[in-house]
Amino acid sequence: MPDASTETPKAAVPPWEAKTPITRRSLSRKVVFWSIAGALVLLMIYALQPRPVEIETGVVHQGPLTVYVSEEGKTRIRNRYVVAAPVAGSMQRVTLKPGDTVKAGETVLTRIEPALSPLLDARARSQAQARVDAALATRSRANEDIEMARTGLKYAQANWDRVKNNTDKGTISDTDRDTFQREAEMKVREVRSTEFALQVADFELAQARAALEQIDKPAAGGASIEVKAPVNGLVLRVQQESATIVTPGTPILELGDPTDLEIEAEILSRDAVAIKPGAHVTVEQWGGDEPAKATVRRVEPAAFTKVSALGVEEQRVLVLSDFVEQTPALKALGDRYRVEVRVAVWHSDDTLLVPAGALFREGSEWKTFLYDDGNARVVVVKAGRTDGKLTQVLEGLKVGDEVLVHPPDTVKDGTSVVKRLEVK
Repeated sequence: MPDASTETPKAAVPPWEAKTPITRRSLSRKVVFWSIAGALVLLMIYALQPRPVEIETGVVHQGPLTVYVSEEGKTRIRNRYVVAAPVAGSMQRVTLKPGDTVKAGETVLTRIEPALSPLLDARARSQAQARVDAALATRSRANEDIEMARTGLKYAQANWDRVKNNTDKGTISDTDRDTFQREAEMKVREVRSTEFALQVADFELAQARAALEQIDKPAAGGASIEVKAPVNGLVLRVQQESATIVTPGTPILELGDPTDLEIEAEILSRDAVAIKPGAHVTVEQWGGDEPAKATVRRVEPAAFTKVSALGVEEQRVLVLSDFVEQTPALKALGDRYRVEVRVAVWHSDDTLLVPAGALFREGSEWKTFLYDDGNARVVVVKAGRTDGKLTQVLEGLKVGDEVLVHPPDTVKDGTSVVKRLEVK
């Protein structure tokens, strides 16, 4: 038997030194605890790892590109006629309103009654005779202008007939054919304009002769002069509506043909340099559902200074364009209506194109991010012309390359990326 003095009683053993027996329940609790702890650690490691940036991509491709100059413009009637008082006298009230239709030689615009003294003295008679002579000279000049215009029309029409009948392929370019056709059409309009000028000259001559006849043979009780419309059209503006005493040359009202419209646009001089007569023009924001087509007729040679909304002085040039076709929808347009014009200044039928949003400038170089198997790689690009949506690529990319469109600021060279949506 063991010695009683060396045996330690069970009650004398400290509790912390006692060994608790391991049960199955306590073991399962430890396994669950450490599993949860391990999962949390793995989740934190995964969350701290860099994630790919979602991006949009576009494809570099071959295609046509047209560069436009966009600017606000307004319509205006090509031929405007200001009817003025032919003699001094008392003018009756004008009853016509803007938009009323007038016929040449029939519609009476107003009447001018003679005053007591100015129409009866010798000085007034000399002035009336001088106006008759001036009207005769103006009419003669108008006749010469018509002959010159008809001669030019005959020559332009003959050229167009020769070109039109020439059907051999390759003998003349499409541009030259369009030039001859446009020249013939412009000559037709010039003849029409000179014929209108002759009508105005005849009207002025008749008015001057009537004034002279009234001075030489005044009617009993005082005769009045009827001021009639010189051309067919509409009343655009009444400049003197109320009855008043007028002098020769006082503007009364303005006439015009609203179907004969042109477009004027004030283009910056640096952009107007690239615009040539015959360039294609797209007319937008004019109120119709579809854009209208027009062509540039003239780029005026003199610029003028205009202050922008920001207070900056700009040199601008008037660019005049004609509608290609007067459609029924365009008949709703009137004088001084606002439109948006886009003038083509450069075109290529086949060039290498990249979305404009894929390029960014860094220093003096254009760069883009190239999509390379899930990574973004910076590429230096030599960019050409752009229309705002597509940009011409001269160097740095090839057909089929995928580039990042509008990449976020977090994308750097070598950043891991993932495609979200392709933009063509």
